[in-house]
Amino acid sequence: MACSTPYTYIQCPCSGYSDAERGDSPDGLNEDEDERTFDPRDPRSNYSLYPLEYLLFCEDCQQIRCPRCVTEETVTYYCPSCLFEVPSSNLRSEGNRCTRSCYQCPICVGPLQVGAVQPGQDTNAASTEGQSGASATGPLALFCQYCNWTSKETGIEFDRPGGIHSQLAKMNNGGTPKLTTKDVKERRKDNPDEPLVPDDQVDGDFQFASLKAFYADQLTESNTSLSGLPLHDGVGFSSPAALTRIMSLYTGRGHGGRLQKGHADVMREALNSEEGIKLAKLEESHLIKKLINGGWEATTAREQRDAQVDPAVRFQDDLRPTPYLLRTKRSKRCPVCRHIISKPENKVTSTRFKIRLVAKSYIPNLTIRPMRPTAGVIPVTSRPGVAEELPLKPLKPHQYILTFKNPLFESIKVTLATPHVTPGRFASKVTILCPQFEVDANTDMWDDALKEDGKDRGRRGDDAAGGEAGKIWEKGRNWVSIVLEVIPASLRPENRIIGAKDANVDKGPLREDEDILEIPMFVRIEWEADAQNEVGAGQKEKESREKRELAYWCVLGVGRISHE
Repeated sequence: MACSTPYTYIQCPCSGYSDAERGDSPDGLNEDEDERTFDPRDPRSNYSLYPLEYLLFCEDCQQIRCPRCVTEETVTYYCPSCLFEVPSSNLRSEGNRCTRSCYQCPICVGPLQVGAVQPGQDTNAASTEGQSGASATGPLALFCQYCNWTSKETGIEFDRPGGIHSQLAKMNNGGTPKLTTKDVKERRKDNPDEPLVPDDQVDGDFQFASLKAFYADQLTESNTSLSGLPLHDGVGFSSPAALTRIMSLYTGRGHGGRLQKGHADVMREALNSEEGIKLAKLEESHLIKKLINGGWEATTAREQRDAQVDPAVRFQDDLRPTPYLLRTKRSKRCPVCRHIISKPENKVTSTRFKIRLVAKSYIPNLTIRPMRPTAGVIPVTSRPGVAEELPLKPLKPHQYILTFKNPLFESIKVTLATPHVTPGRFASKVTILCPQFEVDANTDMWDDALKEDGKDRGRRGDDAAGGEAGKIWEKGRNWVSIVLEVIPASLRPENRIIGAKDANVDKGPLREDEDILEIPMFVRIEWEADAQNEVGAGQKEKESREKRELAYWCVLGVGRISHE
């Protein structure tokens, strides 16, 4: 829960109890299912309470939707550095990282720029693909403007400012060319007796390409119906029957479950480095010697290893510039009716939404504030700029003002319900002076000013000291304020408020944030709206409107209880 009080959180209906917790009734519900009081102290409540700004609303289901229960669909892939939109068809061949020379520093994850290595040239001048300038001549390197790291420290230099991604893909740390499967096959044609590639030259890219080519050849040879067909055109691994076909090769049942005569064609495993196998290096004496000479500063941090494409790096000289990971813009659907409740525009540079059904446009905005604020008498030792209320005195009444602001264009009827005492070890008394009231519609301010019956607006209740039971505290154009009275419990178990069972008193130490007074409140809203279906010509106007209602739990964080 938040420590800055007061606050208001709303529970999403998706956080219902599981079938095992509902009971053994035939319908899967206990008799007290509807009467169960929401407990904000329950550990699972942390995953169901959200501020109003975080919630969406489904117009078809008339329900609140949180970020956990919506179904997301990817709209656009783009690079966060160059803001270039990447087609989804390129993800399979090029991966989920940018291939337009956008790199991050492996030390501080800052953006890298291309510059000349010669001291006589401008090393800070940035060069993009297709551009030429003073820094485009001579050897080039990637420079970080934040931590001054350069790719020259790992022996990586470039010949031209364009095509950095393709140049880096063909180069190892130290400037040596990278070994590829294509190079090995060409050397095998010229010299068939050449020894196998040693394990120290096998990196992650070479191992993956070798394994992919090996299993593609095995799958083609074992399935005569697929011989001669490329596996990347939706026939091999990406076909719907790929899993059944591959499993049949391992079990020796052939293709399609047909019985075979004679020896079954079983797919074998890789045997050497050129087929994709890489044995573990148990001899690490050279790594230990390198650690002794370089010290702790020569090793990589956990964050640096996680940002690398190959997380097996151990030392600083093994780090490589990291291409930017692609981001996505996603649309959100209701999990029940599949209705789109949020959809951004396809353009990467645009921050607008085509559809955005936020919850604050459909349910009242609930705010709570103390009737007599104490933020003006904060001690001088507190943080500057933060107006925190003083702790609540136990066993003494405190009044708070609840304000409901109606965003709808129809008037609503609000019904509030809260337990007499709050759940938990320290039961505080709660009283709502006006549990039922009506909030006017969100009409235009000029229309409201022309109304003749607006004389009661802005007038407080009769009892200015603490409000009167059954009457609202203050009323405006589309908002209503009522009074909530709270008597905080004592944090000492022997002096707590009567209301809980004394036999179940837990006299353990005070837990984290247990001194925050949180009030669960059930809100029920009723209003009339236009029917969504088409109305016939002979149907009356009253029949074209339908009654709607919405009910949900919310939690009011009132403040901290004093330990004195």
